[in-house]
Amino acid sequence: MRGVERMPKLQGFEFWSRTLGGARHVVAPMVDQSELAWRLLSRRHGAQLCYTPMLHAQVFVRDANYRKENLYCEVCPEDRPLIVQFCANDPEVFVQAGLLAQDYCDAIDLNLGCPQMIAKRGHYGAFLQEEWDLLQRMVLLAHERLSVPVTCKIRVFPEIDKTVRYARMLEQAGCQLLTVHGRTKEQKGPMAGTASWEHIKAVRQVDAVGWVQSLVLWASWKGHKPSSTPWKAVGIPVFANGNIRCLQDVERCIQDTGVQGVMSAEGNLHNPALFEGRSPAVWELAEEYLDIVQQHPCPLSYVRAHLFKLWHHTLQVHQQLREELARVKTLEGVAAVSQALKLRCQAGAGLWEPSRLCSGQQLRSLTRLGPLQEDMSRQQEGVRPPDNLPAFHWICQPYIRPGPREGSKENSGGRSKRALEEEEGSLDGLSKNKLKKQLRNPHKTFDPSLKPKYAKCDQCGNPKGNRCVFNLCRGCCKKRAFKETADCPGHGLLFKTKLEKSLAWKETQPGLQEPQQGRPGTPGGFSEVMGSALA
Repeated sequence: MRGVERMPKLQGFEFWSRTLGGARHVVAPMVDQSELAWRLLSRRHGAQLCYTPMLHAQVFVRDANYRKENLYCEVCPEDRPLIVQFCANDPEVFVQAGLLAQDYCDAIDLNLGCPQMIAKRGHYGAFLQEEWDLLQRMVLLAHERLSVPVTCKIRVFPEIDKTVRYARMLEQAGCQLLTVHGRTKEQKGPMAGTASWEHIKAVRQVDAVGWVQSLVLWASWKGHKPSSTPWKAVGIPVFANGNIRCLQDVERCIQDTGVQGVMSAEGNLHNPALFEGRSPAVWELAEEYLDIVQQHPCPLSYVRAHLFKLWHHTLQVHQQLREELARVKTLEGVAAVSQALKLRCQAGAGLWEPSRLCSGQQLRSLTRLGPLQEDMSRQQEGVRPPDNLPAFHWICQPYIRPGPREGSKENSGGRSKRALEEEEGSLDGLSKNKLKKQLRNPHKTFDPSLKPKYAKCDQCGNPKGNRCVFNLCRGCCKKRAFKETADCPGHGLLFKTKLEKSLAWKETQPGLQEPQQGRPGTPGGFSEVMGSALA
């Protein structure tokens, strides 16, 4: 917390046990999803450590509003321990971001696991995992200059031995805690598949190379004996990430891999009570989350996304309310849709039979029903949930992502998100996003035939300036005008005019030595007289 005297900087297992309280149940960093309100909800239900959403280090350094919105909010003592995660590809920028954030958290994490296309375009996340020299410099500089420990979250390589060497490299650079997501950067979306706990186990438990080195040292030096168990690949705490759907998965992962803690992302989004070993009714957690949002506001898009996750299985049944949840524009509207889903589920379970369907305004004035049994599926023993779900759709439960073939079959019988958006579009076939753009700018057109045609630059193919004397784009025009000491009024380039004015001024100053005549770029020529014009 800012303003509190900080303890000496701890490292490795001492940092994990003392600063992080030996955390075993960890909520993952999730873009636009692990905000303060969601972290507080997760902590109430068994989470012992939380990460902020991934923050962009460069934006965090330059934009004070970005810092205020994402970290510099009101002090919340309940939201500790907390690790702030950044994506970055420049050592100095990463450190500057860490310096600005270190008083508000317990550690700074470097994201080396994001596999999305935006990370590829921005050159960060998992797309840095082959650049070991850069990563060493980033982690080392942060370790040396920050007052809090630096941690890393990585994805694995297909090869186990390369993954182990990768982990050891980060440890040697100064990483004090390592989270290993047991998927490669190619495993995402429909191709996610199963995470490899074998890779995680290799990072945490056994290093065959180190064991062989130990035997060699023992043979060479009489005083050195190997330990009774194989050497650890890394000597820092390790968290596992992947294949976590319930508390039993958490316990089995710790037992099978030997990690210190387990991180959950998608499992936590569908059931924030996962670490408690509970599967409550969805509306119980939805209402609790909405109450927290009232105290700790966040963008409506975050709230909507969380309710889509919590009510995922129910929204497959009540499609109309799914569309209504996508359309509402206020927090009250989102709460009303959630209440309507609750009433429909309770009526379907035979717990309450409303005499008529209530409107959104009437739902706001309804008194809430009393607490229900923790696990609704127990109230109807012998009744099998539909759609092969482990429990009824109104129970918090994991979502098993279908593979590519399963996904195509699944969508063949129902309407996809794109189909719903197009259905809401106008008769012209505009999507929801295009309709939004048209509302902001009524004169905007999406007809390709009506888009303006731009003449291309003769050299590079970019759009040329309409008034360029050389028929070039500005970049090419600037190079040519400088080379030929010419003017281009269309681009505002006045190399010739500035040179003539400079020479005329020098002629009026008798004390100044006359410049040597020559072509621009030669000694005594234009580059000396008009150096400022090159900018």
